[in-house]
Amino acid sequence: MWPFRLTSRGENEWTSVVFGMQTVRVARVGHAAGARPVLRAWDCYPREGADLDILKRLHGARRLGGGPCALLLPHGQYQLQQIEAPEVPAAELREAVRWKLKDSVDFPIEDAGVDCLPPVVGGRANQIYAVAASRGVLSSWVRLFQDARAPLAAIDVPELAQRNIAALFEDADRGLALLAFDGGVGRLTFSRGGELYFVRHIDVSPDELVAEADSAMRERVLLDVQRTLDNVDRGYGGIPIARLLVSPPPGAANFVDYLRENLYQPVEALDLGQRIDLAGAPLLATPAGQGPALLAIGAALRGVTAST
Repeated sequence: MWPFRLTSRGENEWTSVVFGMQTVRVARVGHAAGARPVLRAWDCYPREGADLDILKRLHGARRLGGGPCALLLPHGQYQLQQIEAPEVPAAELREAVRWKLKDSVDFPIEDAGVDCLPPVVGGRANQIYAVAASRGVLSSWVRLFQDARAPLAAIDVPELAQRNIAALFEDADRGLALLAFDGGVGRLTFSRGGELYFVRHIDVSPDELVAEADSAMRERVLLDVQRTLDNVDRGYGGIPIARLLVSPPPGAANFVDYLRENLYQPVEALDLGQRIDLAGAPLLATPAGQGPALLAIGAALRGVTAST
């Protein structure tokens, strides 16, 4: 069974592939010690025709680069859960987590793909995040890349791609909240020291936030964010939140102002250009245009540590 490799980092350049409902997004990020990560390539293609044909064209046109490639599983094709860490040696942790998830997933756990993240200093005692996906889901993606002769080296999930982005913006010994929107979901992550310690999903589409008249939707999102911030503050008192970064959907830049006016935490618009060299992608020069590229860039940041 294909491993997730959720926590493995260390390559100097990764390419990511993100299959959305209507588009396929590809990003390639490189880095050198002591330097900012560099976005070497970014493309967004319509998802038209068979996925195999799309992937073959990308690979044939050298859009996947020459290094390792990471696939980001679509939302709904995996389960991410926070569980109590089994008290076993590190070498046995993944298998112990597998059986701990046995009764909480809707597919046979025996041959599922399972991985977990290390506990976060200052987080809830003995709590870790575990992710699982069915053999059928993983095998279908692996076969797709094999048939296209594309270099798949890792399978990741959106929450950790967003965590990789947040790691670049963290302040020392402080937690960072990052709110972003993709497809039909808002994703609010909390990280510290380059590790994810809490995530909240908000059922809202980017289009719903763009509509000026839909003040009720914005208010609902605001209340959800505020309650989550309060819950995290109570449950993770050892990790003070420095600020909330927001990546608004295109056309909803004023949503950041709306949150800033109604939350007591500092709120800022996420600008990837502050931490990543985006010179090769003029379309991503401003925060307003960066939202569609966020997850692809985050998935390609696997080779970058939190201290970069």
